[in-house]
Amino acid sequence: MKDLFTPDYMFASYREVTPAFLSSLGIKAVLSDIDNTLAPYEQPDPDEEHKAWIEALRAAGIAVALVSNNHADRVERFNAPLGLDAYPDSHKPSSKTLRVAMEALGVTPAETVMLGDQLLTDSYAGKHTGLTSVIVPPIKDKTNLFFRFKRLCERPFIRKYAKQHGYKDFMKFWKIKNTTEGNQP
Repeated sequence: MKDLFTPDYMFASYREVTPAFLSSLGIKAVLSDIDNTLAPYEQPDPDEEHKAWIEALRAAGIAVALVSNNHADRVERFNAPLGLDAYPDSHKPSSKTLRVAMEALGVTPAETVMLGDQLLTDSYAGKHTGLTSVIVPPIKDKTNLFFRFKRLCERPFIRKYAKQHGYKDFMKFWKIKNTTEGNQP
């Protein structure tokens, strides 16, 4: 069975998903989550770093669309200064909205990255649709029981990624230890 939860790539922040990296993969579009991927839930508007990152992608010929499970008022407000295609209430891990977004951008799954912070929604939706999955740790995670359980479920897949690609300090978020230093996960 194809592993739909282990991301293809992981970075410490969305800012590390550079035009050079994306171009090296032949990527022409990024479908990005908002909450805890680009900004914490409490940040209603994009900042200058968001604008600069999106402008750098656009300048490299890489389209960006926002694909969020959050409601229209949140997505529309965050997107207003950015002017991107934006899809609220996306129901990820369903692939329907991802397909709509790719069609609007004129790209194929092989030319598209799904960027998010959750394996059970963002990574699964992307990989299930044939996209490259890029995961970043949440900027400010929720601590309720539901989210703690989700993060616990993600841990084996992050551990698998670390074993295949090497340990990175940001993996501490998922309580993954650096086994190359003799620690046991």
